[in-house]
Amino acid sequence: EGGKYLSPDADKSVRNLYTLHSVLVHSGGISGGHYYAFIRPTLSDQWFKFDDERVTKEDLKKALEDQYGGEEELPQTNPGYNNAPFKFTKYSNAYMLVYIRESDKEKIVCDVNENDIAEHLRIRLKREKEEKETKKRYKAEAHLYTIIKVAREVDLAQQIGKDLFFDLVDHEKVHSFRIQKQMTFNCFKEEVAKAFGIPVQFQRFWLWAKRQNQTYRPNRPLTPDEETLTVGQLRDNFNKIQNAELRLFLETEFGPDLNPLPLPEKTKDEILLFFKLYDPEKLELRFVGRSFVKSSGKVIEIIPKLKEIAGFSSDEEIKLYEEIKFEPTIMCEPLDKGASFRSCQIEDGDIICFQKLQQTNHVEKYQYPDVPSFFNYVKNRQIVHFRSIDRPKEDDFCLELSKSHTYDDVVERVAYKLGLDDPSKIRLTPHNCYSQQPKPNPIKYRLADLLDMLVHHNQMTDILYYEVLDIPLPQLQCLKTLKIVFLPASKEEPVIHNIRLPKQSTVGDVLDELKTKVELSHRDAELRLLEVFVHKIYKVFPLNEKIENINDQYWTLRAEEIPEEEKNLGPQDRLIHVYHFNKEANQVQVQHFGDPFFLVIHDDETLADVKTRIQKKLQVPDDEFSKWKFAFLSIGRTEYLEDTDIVSSRFQSKNVYGAWENYLGLEHPDTTPKRSFTTNQNRHTYERAVKIYN
Repeated sequence: EGGKYLSPDADKSVRNLYTLHSVLVHSGGISGGHYYAFIRPTLSDQWFKFDDERVTKEDLKKALEDQYGGEEELPQTNPGYNNAPFKFTKYSNAYMLVYIRESDKEKIVCDVNENDIAEHLRIRLKREKEEKETKKRYKAEAHLYTIIKVAREVDLAQQIGKDLFFDLVDHEKVHSFRIQKQMTFNCFKEEVAKAFGIPVQFQRFWLWAKRQNQTYRPNRPLTPDEETLTVGQLRDNFNKIQNAELRLFLETEFGPDLNPLPLPEKTKDEILLFFKLYDPEKLELRFVGRSFVKSSGKVIEIIPKLKEIAGFSSDEEIKLYEEIKFEPTIMCEPLDKGASFRSCQIEDGDIICFQKLQQTNHVEKYQYPDVPSFFNYVKNRQIVHFRSIDRPKEDDFCLELSKSHTYDDVVERVAYKLGLDDPSKIRLTPHNCYSQQPKPNPIKYRLADLLDMLVHHNQMTDILYYEVLDIPLPQLQCLKTLKIVFLPASKEEPVIHNIRLPKQSTVGDVLDELKTKVELSHRDAELRLLEVFVHKIYKVFPLNEKIENINDQYWTLRAEEIPEEEKNLGPQDRLIHVYHFNKEANQVQVQHFGDPFFLVIHDDETLADVKTRIQKKLQVPDDEFSKWKFAFLSIGRTEYLEDTDIVSSRFQSKNVYGAWENYLGLEHPDTTPKRSFTTNQNRHTYERAVKIYN
């Protein structure tokens, strides 16, 4: 072209051949989307996709051909059949291309080596690579190793009463050893000595066992013969699950100087017991030690030792309980002091809980006066986050409740927290775990306890929504509240009214009540109630329809005056649906918006005549209205109309209100201001400004 597109001072001796360097892409529609880029950052032909923090290798076709937008045909799955190809719209479109002149390519783009990377990034990348290789090696060598978790008394003391109340220890929080399966257990004890500072001769290891009642307790010590086995053999002997871990309890004895002492021999008659102390005044449970007792001995014989380790005086009366199980229900039974441990069926690993004996006149002083009541409290306690139904993303307050609380228990505590005298004016709504929003339907009065309120499709949540009503909920449940959007004939802003009537009322009753709240164009004006969804009219409610089953959660209920011309339709007149729509270029699907409406069309009336009446009805300025297009739409097909077309010829049905699938479409840009939708409000609602009256 002789350089006619170059600036006067451009170097015309340089060849202006350009190479594509990057493709910037928008994925989505006119109302929003996501941005990413395909870039060839080096001198090679390799393309990379940069999508937020994720960078992936891509081929040339993905970077170029797939970013043209438009429509694409799916390949035929049944080539022998003469089926029309299925087309789908592609939502990824390149909106900017970046080119580099060939002669400047090596100045702008270069291959990156290690010296081009900042030092802190090199260190980080090296560390990440090493960690990745370590994990890979760890996984590859996993079959050669056994994980051994060793619990000690110090673990029990740290966990019980803080992170743990039932059983003895959480094995995920104890010291873990990764040991080669071929190592003998005696050699493993040397590793324990190094880790804990306890010489081998002062160590005794117990195996844990899961009981039939689902508790997990130390069962028996390892024998000398078992300690000669390899850790792999030992693990396989007691846990047949592949790659399972070996769990042990390390028994040790310490003197007053905290130095380890030799362990006493365990006879067949001796059993190992663990002790927990409960303080009802402090609501505190803690681990206080362990001891061997003779199975044939009496329970009363252990009492002096328990008083000593608890720091009680010798004349203090105490009560003992056996912690038996906690799933599915709590079982914690008093021990008969005069009975033997054997007759009480006490065995190795059992837990005895004890406390000061409460005087009868002091029992009511404490909320949970004994061990069983405290265990039930701990098992059932639940922190619940309460949110206002009007602010569903924000916690207003939290309450500690019990899963066994009844409906009345819950609303009483909420009312107390809010300073409300009448708990029956509290209405609760459960949480949807999937949408993270309130469920559409609130909880009915006295129909659920707290556990039922918090369960959603076998998932537990800790969120409830509340609202304060103007009348008690039992009264409200006998009424039906409908949210009605009233569209004034004067073209003023829509107004939302909440109409509350007995459930047996009719649509006619609703409209009569609405007439007392709105300003009509004239005294004898008649109203109708419409069901609107995604900016289309789906139903006109008969006046005698009961309101009990009408749903305003998903559909918009719109009330409006019936125009006089619609009351006196001639035999050749038609009442048609008219909807606003727009669509993106090269796309078949249309997007509806705005307020749909009915329009009377007369026989032999041209589009030009209809347009005049529509412009007057909608009060659209001439310059804007001249840009509008008009189309007949029927089940997804769009037929644009000319001014001379007879509109009534497209609408043959006399079913006045039912033919929503055939309509006159007004194509123009959506200039209505967008509104954010509140919770429990139909998201296909009005985007014009509204006033709300209750």
